[in-house]
Amino acid sequence: MGLTILFEGNNLQRLLSGLWITAEIAFVSVLFACILGVLLGVVMTSTNKLVRALCRLYLEVVRIIPLLAMLFIVYFGIAKWFNTHLDGITVCILVFIFWGVAEMGDLVRGSLTSIEKHQTEAAYALGLTKVQTFIYILLPQSLKRITPGAINLFTRMIKTSSLAMLIGVLEVIKVGQQIIETSLFRDPTSALWIYGVIFALYFAICYPLSLFSKYLEKHWE
Repeated sequence: MGLTILFEGNNLQRLLSGLWITAEIAFVSVLFACILGVLLGVVMTSTNKLVRALCRLYLEVVRIIPLLAMLFIVYFGIAKWFNTHLDGITVCILVFIFWGVAEMGDLVRGSLTSIEKHQTEAAYALGLTKVQTFIYILLPQSLKRITPGAINLFTRMIKTSSLAMLIGVLEVIKVGQQIIETSLFRDPTSALWIYGVIFALYFAICYPLSLFSKYLEKHWE
C-alpha cells in the first residue's frame, strides 16, 4: 500500500488540516515572541538592579521548567484554579510565547551588550540622544548579530509545537498517528510512510527560514 494510505478517504485533507494548526501555533508564537522578545531584551540591559533581577528570574524559570510541564500547568491548572477552560491551541500559543519571549530577550540582550561601548560614547559625543543611538547605532548591529540565533529559535519553536498533541490538539503529528493506527494492521510500513511525509512537511516549513537567514547575512555583509 505504501504512500496510497494518504489518499484513502480524507487522510490527506486531515493531515494538511493538522499542518495548518501546527503552522498557526508556531507562527503566531514566533511573531509575538519576536516583537516582545526585542522589547524584553532592551529592558534586560537596564541598569536598575531590580529590573535586571526580575528579568533574570523570568529567564531562569523558563530555562528550568520543562516546556511540557508548562503546557500541563496552564492547560489543567487554569481549568481548576479559575474554573474556566482554554482550548489547547490557545494554551500552546500562550506557553510558546512565554518561552520564546524569554529566549529571544536573552539573545537581544547578548547582542546589545556585545557592541563596543566606545560606539555609544562616540554617538553621545556627536550629539545623538539615547533613542537615536539605539535606533541608528545599536539596533542595526544587534540585528546582524542576532539573526542566526533568532532563526534557530524560530525553527525550534516550530518543531516543538508537536508537543501540542499531548494536550489533545490535533496538530500534524497527532493526525499522523491516528492515520497510522487505523492502517497499521493492513500495512505494517504505514508508520514509515506517514512519518516520512510529516518530515517533508516540517522541512518545507523550516527550510525557507534557513534560506532567509542566509539571505539576510549576505545582504548585511
